[in-house]
Amino acid sequence: MPTRLAGYAGMFLLDNPGLLKTLRRKADEGVKIRIALGDPASREVARRGEEEGIGKGTLPAKVRNALAFFKPLADGSVAEIRCHKTTLYNSIYRFDDEMLVNTHVHGFVAAHAPVLHLRRLSGGDLFETYAESFQGIWDAAKPPKW
Repeated sequence: MPTRLAGYAGMFLLDNPGLLKTLRRKADEGVKIRIALGDPASREVARRGEEEGIGKGTLPAKVRNALAFFKPLADGSVAEIRCHKTTLYNSIYRFDDEMLVNTHVHGFVAAHAPVLHLRRLSGGDLFETYAESFQGIWDAAKPPKW
């Protein structure tokens, strides 16, 4: 089962001191982990910081912090990490057949925006819609410039 993370920085993930160990364990169990963070040099990331009211350079700095946090996973071939220049309408955090979708609200930081908890169901397509959205972000993303 996959683990997929797509956002600009996902700073709340960094609050979990056991996250790297958990992701390493999951990778050892055969889970493919893909992390797509914003390109800290992109105008999309800078603009998002301005729109959130936190300043042009703040969000790029947060992304650089997140990249430094996740770098050991890339160095150890635990996770594939890429940077994207997508204008995000939401952040996607998928773990197996469950997904958190952090909707982005203009003028608010991500932590103050609603989060949807989705489960893959045989009779619905909402989960698949967001899974396809992640794939589009991933396909356009490039390896980070460490």
